[in-house]
Amino acid sequence: MNSSQLEVDIKPLGDSALIVQLGEGISPTLHKLVKSLSELISTNPFKGIIEYVPAYNNISVYYNPFLVQNVHSGSNSAYDKVSNHIKKIVQQITLENRTDTRTVTIPVCYGGEFGPDLENVASVNNLTIDEVIDIHTSSECLVYMLGFAPGFPFMGGMNERIATPRRDTPRLSIPQGSVGIAGKQTGIYSLETPGGWQIIGRTPLNLFLPKQSPPTLLQAGDKIQFVSIAPEEYFLYEGLKK
Repeated sequence: MNSSQLEVDIKPLGDSALIVQLGEGISPTLHKLVKSLSELISTNPFKGIIEYVPAYNNISVYYNPFLVQNVHSGSNSAYDKVSNHIKKIVQQITLENRTDTRTVTIPVCYGGEFGPDLENVASVNNLTIDEVIDIHTSSECLVYMLGFAPGFPFMGGMNERIATPRRDTPRLSIPQGSVGIAGKQTGIYSLETPGGWQIIGRTPLNLFLPKQSPPTLLQAGDKIQFVSIAPEEYFLYEGLKK
């Protein structure tokens, strides 16, 4: 696929934003398109842009309509001016492989107090607990986007043999670092929050790092390799952080 074959749908999102739809569903190809356009917006900014937010298959672009209208000449609306800018840079989208893709190893202590839903995931999929752990650690997952909470990674690529629906009743509090499954996705709770994902383990790593730049351990496009650790190793990590 090249930019001339790409069908992009641009629509208003309120009166100070627009959404650039690059396709439907979730796939590595769509993710590459989102990453490519994100970089193009970053390197070709326009006066009045506030931020852009990439998702699975689209990007939301937020702008100051008054600044756009005043800075950029012409009688078109602020939305039309931003939309025209996006249409121009869309022509430069590429699917070329990036050379700066990272693989990040995430240690996880599975089951027990750290993974209260591990047995349920095994039962739903007619597997043993050890089989669930082996499958989860053998899948190289892709971070498609960050959201829900600062630094929370939504990941695809998990083996569907352990796919499990969200809990019928969400928990009021999920500990920071909890690793969960929701449908075909896996994710990590970057902060203690309510949530309905099936919790199978916990990592001692901090995903939200507000004093650093960028303030998150993971970024969209990272590849994730989960590694099983014993409780003793988990507490050793915790001790080193103090």
